[in-house]
Amino acid sequence: MRKFLKVSLSAVIASSLFFVGCGQAKTENVKKADNKVKVGFIYVGPIGDGGYTYSHDQGRQYLEKELKVDTIYKESVKEDKAEVERVVNDMIDQGANVIVGTSFGFQEGLLTSAKKYPDVKFLHCSGYETAANMGQFFGRIHEMMYLNGIVAGLKTKTNTLGFVGAFPIPEVIRNIDAFTLGAKSVNPNVKVKVNWTNTWYDPAKEKDAALALLDGGADVIAQHQDTAGPQQAAEAKGAFSIGYNTDMSKTAPKANMTSAVWNWGPYYVKQVKAIMDGTWKAEKYWGGYADNIVDLAPLTANAPDNAKAIVDKTKEDIKTGKNKIFVGPIKDQSGNLKVKDGEVMSDDAIWNINWFVEGVEGTIPNQ
Repeated sequence: MRKFLKVSLSAVIASSLFFVGCGQAKTENVKKADNKVKVGFIYVGPIGDGGYTYSHDQGRQYLEKELKVDTIYKESVKEDKAEVERVVNDMIDQGANVIVGTSFGFQEGLLTSAKKYPDVKFLHCSGYETAANMGQFFGRIHEMMYLNGIVAGLKTKTNTLGFVGAFPIPEVIRNIDAFTLGAKSVNPNVKVKVNWTNTWYDPAKEKDAALALLDGGADVIAQHQDTAGPQQAAEAKGAFSIGYNTDMSKTAPKANMTSAVWNWGPYYVKQVKAIMDGTWKAEKYWGGYADNIVDLAPLTANAPDNAKAIVDKTKEDIKTGKNKIFVGPIKDQSGNLKVKDGEVMSDDAIWNINWFVEGVEGTIPNQ
């Protein structure tokens, strides 16, 4: 999800959209006589961002290697309907018959294109709209953010953690909350200060946001941003950090303790293989650590000595379902009980969460 989203996941899963195809000229470019597949990837940032887009591009390369299919990609595409449609048209002209859009803001353009080209398969990351030839996918990265919180909560000396967030949307709020719950599970006195950047990709702005948090007393920085700017800020200040999207230990070797990482490759292989086999069906997928779509980078020497044993046990509990993370009692930052003792939040409630848990210091604009 790359823009604000308030949609009931249960309603999304229950609903489906069916479209009548048009644009016959373009669909002639899609080969039907054989199972040859060419996949076009549309990225919101550059593949060299070291984070979100880089992780998707690693998945693209994994797909090429495993299934020997041809792929093409377009970097830094604006989250604009007309622009997305233009890129899709160009990719289909190049022979692509599978299109992967990796940002929520691509949804409208992809959905329109799916209607226009019914013989092309579309995969959209983090959205909610589906069609007969368009599926959705995302991962429960908040599971790894909870583990990140444990590491940060054990490490902090000031009991103040900083979190650089891209946009105040459920996807990011969910990660901030999970991170805070993880930190408070090992350190009840911890607080998490949030600084918004309102951008996915701006290394300098992300770094400045982290520096402001460090100046405000934080000694560990976490992030939901596409670059390693916050990691570099922590290293520059002699503090510690938690990465996101990819293993960011090399970008800040003196600061980074671990990272929540994406593993898109196996998902891409499974979907494209099903397309090649003729068994593919549009679906909404939201897998987690048990599915190997998300993971935790190895803890570095910067992590506290007692963190590994706790993280390993908790990680296994998450995999088996013993630890569901969003389990009551949970209060919001104003002290109101939001989840009763023993109650487990539904997927719908977690997907659409728009409130901070107790321990978070920050505001959610437009609420």
